[in-house]
Amino acid sequence: MNHTYDIIGDVHGCFRELVALLKKCHYDESEGIFIHPEGRMPVFVGDITDRGPASVETIKLVTNMVRKKAALYVPGNHCNKLYRYFLGRNVQITHGLETTVRELQKLSSNEYEKVKNAFMELYENAPLYLRLADDHVVVAHAGIRENLIGQKGKKVKTFVLYGDITGEKHPDGSPVRRDWARHYRGKRLIVYGHTPVHQPRQINNTINIDTGCVFGGALTAFHYPEKIFTMVTSSLPYQKEKFTTF
Repeated sequence: MNHTYDIIGDVHGCFRELVALLKKCHYDESEGIFIHPEGRMPVFVGDITDRGPASVETIKLVTNMVRKKAALYVPGNHCNKLYRYFLGRNVQITHGLETTVRELQKLSSNEYEKVKNAFMELYENAPLYLRLADDHVVVAHAGIRENLIGQKGKKVKTFVLYGDITGEKHPDGSPVRRDWARHYRGKRLIVYGHTPVHQPRQINNTINIDTGCVFGGALTAFHYPEKIFTMVTSSLPYQKEKFTTF
């Protein structure tokens, strides 16, 4: 079995950078999806939409690739919120969802239904986290603690979507999170995103590859088993205050 993966950080509607990254990683475009000539598998760490300029195009590409078994995907917190929006739940159209909703509202009703159904199918069929490469690698949007691997349920879902939240809030309404990676001691390599960092953060057998493309940073792919990175610089304005420093 092929165990070569290109794990891609939070896209957040940065479709142009996603296409550039796939091409830089030597993927070929074929019938609306991207395929690697050596059979490498792209893996999306969630939060494919919101804030960026082209969330609908990103949804179309990712859902198409996953449906055709040309990519893997785990959901992020923004994916969860968009899913609840599509269900008709009372979600706040803030923190980036408003940009995706604006795009969706410009679609014809037929196109809207196609995008909605494709995304809901993607989300409903997605595992909370992926165990790859004979269980040597775990991909989870906001990370996962060693004792949660192998488990399901609400506690696991909250952790993989939001991180190790305390229940408290910052002044801007975002949750206060513990730095779980600093205390991780597991043997599996955990690859995650969710928290924007200036450069991929490697600590205790964990790697954060959300390099804040939507905030003017870069879109990053982590190559396994080579354990090297490919990055594409963002075309968006740089927002220093959006990045976390540890």
